[in-house]
Amino acid sequence: MTFEFKFPDIGEGLTEGEIVRWLVKEGDEVKEGQPLVEVETDKALAEIPSPKTGVILKILANEKEIVKVGQVIVIFGEKGETLTTSPPRPKSVGVVGELEEAPEEVSAVAVKAEPIKTALVSEHALAAPAVRALAKELGLDINKVQGTGPEGRVLEKDVRQFAESKEKIPEPEKKIAKVKKYDLYGYVDRVPLRGVRRSIAKAMVKSKYTAPHVTAMDEADVTGLWKIREKEKKAAEKKGIKLTILPFIIKAVIAGLSEHPYLNASLDDENEEIILKKYFNIGVATDTPEGLMVPVVKNAKDKSILQIADELTRLVEKARNRTIDLADLKGGTFTISNYGALGGIYATPIINYPEVAILGVGKIKDTPVVKNGKLVVRKILSLALSFDHRVVDGGEGARFLNTVIARLEDPDLILLET
Repeated sequence: MTFEFKFPDIGEGLTEGEIVRWLVKEGDEVKEGQPLVEVETDKALAEIPSPKTGVILKILANEKEIVKVGQVIVIFGEKGETLTTSPPRPKSVGVVGELEEAPEEVSAVAVKAEPIKTALVSEHALAAPAVRALAKELGLDINKVQGTGPEGRVLEKDVRQFAESKEKIPEPEKKIAKVKKYDLYGYVDRVPLRGVRRSIAKAMVKSKYTAPHVTAMDEADVTGLWKIREKEKKAAEKKGIKLTILPFIIKAVIAGLSEHPYLNASLDDENEEIILKKYFNIGVATDTPEGLMVPVVKNAKDKSILQIADELTRLVEKARNRTIDLADLKGGTFTISNYGALGGIYATPIINYPEVAILGVGKIKDTPVVKNGKLVVRKILSLALSFDHRVVDGGEGARFLNTVIARLEDPDLILLET
């Protein structure tokens, strides 16, 4: 007996995914739990296991194809079993079954008059089973036959007349879409918007069109923090941990979120409620060869600076080699974008929706400043906070930055809270 396997929902709110690579081929015998196909969903690669033991009779989704949750992607069978007819590739999934797409919708009369069956011809036209069988035998699409019976019903004579006319009138030649490799000014390359880049594009558009962004900027003198980091860096290296300034920034951010909880929140538009999160899952925007990813350090408040540093190193490495688990990219409550690692000073980061705020961190620069009436060189860190103005006002955003800066400029406060 055949079994149709539908593309499952393997993530929070997942509606579609891209087939990256089939790990089996038609005719292969597979066991339950055996890796079946590699898919890309919401910036992560995942292997979907086989739901049962059997034989792959038909693969219905090509590599690089985007499939919807609930769409049939493969048909299983028993050993020695074959498909009597090649099932049509499902173009869409409906509540009443899988139907071929047609220029017009199925009428209510058609649904009641004819039950849905697997056939090589469309079932949108009104016709008796015998007439449908005749159309199938002649290789005709019954939808294209003009019915002369009551209510437009297609009769046997209509099918035969259509078949005769089709033999006399050749089908119009299908137009082949031509893609130009140049424009008015010269040659161009066309790159499909797929994978991580497609996920990024959708997320950025949703964020900018949903949340009214405001960005506040400030600076922090991190000379003292820099010295502490340099001192502790060697001890961390002996434990196999790479210690950067970022774990200290995460701790300072958590202090700010604790005092200003509306920045550690999301907005439920449907119920018109602001959801204040009582936990602190900090995402860190990471540059990878495939595009931007945001691994999340879960329950960061309960972890030490060295634990955060170690976890960040592992998460970033997994993100860059595409072995990160989808769960490690979910559940964030606040995001940090460290563009300073690439030499950036200021930016206006886009909120990682549905979060309500994101902190941009620039590079640390040796800067001449006036301190106690004297001109001295200090290590200055630039900060840029973007927030959803529906949830956070400018004053609250500024106070949050003040709390973060106070911790960064007096690292003893960070160490006391760790």
